Order: sequence, then structure tokens, then C-alpha cells
Amino acid sequence: MLPGSIQISGETLSGAEIRDICESLRENSVRLLSLRGCQLSERDFGHVCRGVAESRSLAQLNLNLGIVSNINRVKQLAEALKTNRSVQSLFLHGSPLTDAGLALLNPALSIHPSLVALDLGDCMLGDEGINLICGLLPPDGAKSGLKELTLSANPGITSKGWGRLAIAVAHSSQLRVLNLDYNPLGDQVAGMLAVAVASSRTLEVLDLEGTGLTNQSAQTLLDMVENYPTALRTLILAENNISPELQQQISDLLSEGEEEEETEPHEVTAREKNPWICQNNSSSQMVLMTSGLGDSLLAETEM
Repeated sequence: MLPGSIQISGETLSGAEIRDICESLRENSVRLLSLRGCQLSERDFGHVCRGVAESRSLAQLNLNLGIVSNINRVKQLAEALKTNRSVQSLFLHGSPLTDAGLALLNPALSIHPSLVALDLGDCMLGDEGINLICGLLPPDGAKSGLKELTLSANPGITSKGWGRLAIAVAHSSQLRVLNLDYNPLGDQVAGMLAVAVASSRTLEVLDLEGTGLTNQSAQTLLDMVENYPTALRTLILAENNISPELQQQISDLLSEGEEEEETEPHEVTAREKNPWICQNNSSSQMVLMTSGLGDSLLAETEM
């Protein structure tokens, strides 16, 4: 029987439910485990982490919305990921991770042989966290790295941190999807990102929704799309102070480029979209975005 999925959202999990989850993980009968926004005891979280460590089938792990709520849980998750070899996508959106927590998790992330998608949106990260994340985007000729990265709603990151990320993106040999929505980037950072996109041979999707951009940024991005051949096919600029005309011009140019390429089926990955929302907000929404990562990412739909 093919591995299936366990998807539970916003519930308080009983000991019996945790035992069933762990048994399924150990039996390699789970490919997708989503416990988004669930409540579970410290002991039960440890049991789940041990199950993750033992599983050889688990490809997607969704612990969004506050499950990894303290340093002890970060340590347990890190230990699990050091042993696990199968997880391809890890979602920690809305976790109070901070730079200190990411520093504990980073060694496991950097050596994981299968991880290609990472969601650290709304994780209270700063510039030190960005420095660690850049290590997961190795340059051409180095080891494989992330193909999809989400850093939405981390307003503690400064322009210095975003500049460092832009350099890493420009030289990354793998990254295809970058979600930076609902960060106060502004036109200066957008200009650095435009240079990064123009340099990247792999980046296909860039989400800059609600990032404080103006027509100045849009004009720079338009010039980039119009004059430089890139892999970019989706650029999201909604909720910015950008004229509809400029947005349409950019969209039209990207559509022209996409029509010239052969169309291939793409998996769809659901992710959190939390505009300026703190952790554990019950009104958070899910959106579907085409990831373009083929079989390496799973389709997840949450209601």
C-alpha cells in the first residue's frame, strides 16, 4: 500500500492519537504529516519527533502555527532531522523560532540529504537568522540546497540581511521559489532583489506581496524582465503602491516568456499567508501556489 497522509488542524491531540501517529510513522505508512496549529504535550511532541526520526517514508512535515513553541521542542526536532533521511518539505510557519532557535536547528537542516523546501515565515527571525539561511543556498558547484524558501512576515530582518540574502539567491544553483511577502522591504531592497533575479538561472517564482514597494521598484523590475532573460515566470506584486498599468506590463512580459516555453505539469504546495499576523492567529489563511518543483513536493490542501 502506498504511503498516505495524516492532516489534523487546530485540535488538542490525545495520547491515543499520538500513539497512532507514531505507529504510522514507524511503519512507513505516512508520506505527509500535518499537525498545523494542534496542541500536544511536551512528552507527546517528543514521541512524534522520535517517530519522524524513524520514518523512511515521510516526505512533508507541517508543524505550522506554534507547535514548535519553545527551545526544547526545537532541540527535539533538530535531533529527529539529524536521523531522518526522507523529509523533503518542512513547514514551521508561525513558530516563535527566533535566531537562537534557528541556530539550534540549522546544523540538522544543513546536512539533511533530502530537504528542498523550507517555510520559516513569521518565525521572528533577524539578520543572524538570514546568515544561517544563506548557508542553505549554496552557490553553483557546491552541494545541493533549497529549491523553495518562504520567509514571509519576518519584519525583524533589516536591509543588510536582505542584501545578504539577495547575494545568496543570485548565486544559488537550486532555488526556484522565494516567498518574501509581508516584509517591509521597500524600494532599496527590491532593487537588490532585481539584480539577484537577473543573475539567477533557476528562480521561477518571487512573491513580493505587501512589501512596501512603489512604482520605482516596479519600473526597475519591468526593466529587468524586459531586457534580461531570466527563469522568472511569476512575480507577485499585490498590496503594494504600484500602478495597475505597471503591474500589467510586467505580467504581460512574463506571460510572453512562459508561452515560449514548453508547459509542464506542476505540483501545488499550500502555504500560510499571514499579512502582519502574530503566531497562532486563528484567522490565518491558506493560499495555493504553483511551486514548480515536480514530484519533490506534495500537494497539500487545507480547509
